[in-house]
Amino acid sequence: MSTTQPQPDAAPRPSRGSRQLANLTPMGQLRAGKLGRRLPQLFLGLTLFGAAMGLFVRANVGLEPWGVFHQGASLHTGWSMGTVTIVVSFIVLLLWIPMRQWPGLGTVANAVWLGFVLDATMALVSEPNSIAARSALFAVGLLVNAIGGAMYIGSQLGPGPRDGLMTGLHRITGLSVRLVRTSIEVVVLTSGWLLGGGVGVGTVLYALLIGPLVQFFLPWFTVELEGHGAEEATASEGAGKENVTDPEGD
Repeated sequence: MSTTQPQPDAAPRPSRGSRQLANLTPMGQLRAGKLGRRLPQLFLGLTLFGAAMGLFVRANVGLEPWGVFHQGASLHTGWSMGTVTIVVSFIVLLLWIPMRQWPGLGTVANAVWLGFVLDATMALVSEPNSIAARSALFAVGLLVNAIGGAMYIGSQLGPGPRDGLMTGLHRITGLSVRLVRTSIEVVVLTSGWLLGGGVGVGTVLYALLIGPLVQFFLPWFTVELEGHGAEEATASEGAGKENVTDPEGD
């Protein structure tokens, strides 16, 4: 994940904040300060992200990989897509246990809030009739998705369940993040397509554009950390942290 490097400290070395994305424990995330900004930013970001997921469904030009899976599972369970998203999130969180991953406040909020916002958006927005209108709706959804993803990642209150699965597998297997992420998404996308989820040009465009878009917006929303959280962030630099710029249905 793209980070903004802090400027060198002046001598004598003062206590400093960390503008970079940090690998913090759940308690470290809460001790890092500025919760008055980070918590509202987290929930606003998740709201935008969940709304974008609903816009993708209504645009009907192809969903992101996890969205394809959620839609396919919804068709076979009779559950709403939001409910499926929540259930899958908690199933993925169970996979964190053998990897000794610890969810943060943002992780749990991500697992629950996205599904509610997704269902609410689908209830409020109908599918446009023309391909031009559906394409425009997808474009709006992509932009909203990128901004929302940058906001919730930048709040530094814990990764989404699916991002945590990816970084956990990277850590225990030693495989590259790109390979692990691609492998997971191929499995999820194929499974969702076989279940009847919508794959189309939007699926391809999302894969190509969401990473650069999130990287573009992320510096605007990465909150500078302070106090114990910043110290932990600095200490974690040598431990090999992994940050994700391509949120997927998280």
